[in-house]
Amino acid sequence: MQTHIVPVGFDYDRLIAPLIRDQQDVDRVILLEGAVGSESNVEYSRNLSGKLEKDFQNLLGADTERVVVDDVYDYDAAFEQAYDLINAELDAAEDSEVWVNVSAMPRPVSFAFATAAHSIMVERQEDRDRIHTYYTAPEKYLETDLAEEVRAAKELLGELLRGTDIEDVDDERIRERYESAADILDEFDERGTTIGAKRIGDSHIVELPIASFQNVKPFEEVILFELGEYGEFDSVSELAETLARDMNEEYTDSFRSKVIYNVDRLGPGGKGYIEQEEHGKSYRTRLSRIGQLWVRAHAEDEPLDESA
Repeated sequence: MQTHIVPVGFDYDRLIAPLIRDQQDVDRVILLEGAVGSESNVEYSRNLSGKLEKDFQNLLGADTERVVVDDVYDYDAAFEQAYDLINAELDAAEDSEVWVNVSAMPRPVSFAFATAAHSIMVERQEDRDRIHTYYTAPEKYLETDLAEEVRAAKELLGELLRGTDIEDVDDERIRERYESAADILDEFDERGTTIGAKRIGDSHIVELPIASFQNVKPFEEVILFELGEYGEFDSVSELAETLARDMNEEYTDSFRSKVIYNVDRLGPGGKGYIEQEEHGKSYRTRLSRIGQLWVRAHAEDEPLDESA
């Protein structure tokens, strides 16, 4: 069972042509549709998704499902969605393989799905050969061709306007189109294919965390869930005391040492799921960004036995 997860942006060929040309087996396709952006952008993307749905079915014989991504700039939600989708497809059949196309859609979605796939490879070592991410480069970009067409239209309109006194031109649409084309070309020549930087949340930057290269052990899971529940501890000792209470364990030097050891393994010098900030003689301890994503993706899981 070959399942392809395909985020749909404003591309068509890159999402289906390589599979046809390389004669890939495609049994199932999950098309991801973005639900954020201008009305025209969303409509355009949905129309492409509809065309892809029909062509994947007709040309490749694939079962196709369309899934909405509520906010294409919410990296954390996209990561969680990707994590659940990929795991569900892997669990659907023992011979299933999941292919994640990261060629289209806004970068936070593509990177979130790539990182989630990587994280699952780490967690499911026995299944790592069943998970693939891939990118397809376009043969050409249409933006410059579109700009040249607008430039040619502008020159033609200019010739029409110069053929008579501009004040005597009856068709205001010609003048409006000429001025609009001139403005668009000025912006294109100055800024390229995009304008400005969109504010997302409280910043203009969406940081993309790097996944750990090591799996999480059972007692480490317990610590991560504890940090996910409480947020931050002023010291590792405070974390150990709270953890002992929640687990109905006796708080002893041995238990405290066990927590310190596992926090160190999860920290910046280890797996990177925990970050610490020096605070006097102690260290404030909290989840790192990738640690937060791990807890979010595993929120429905029950902590395993605490033995390391």
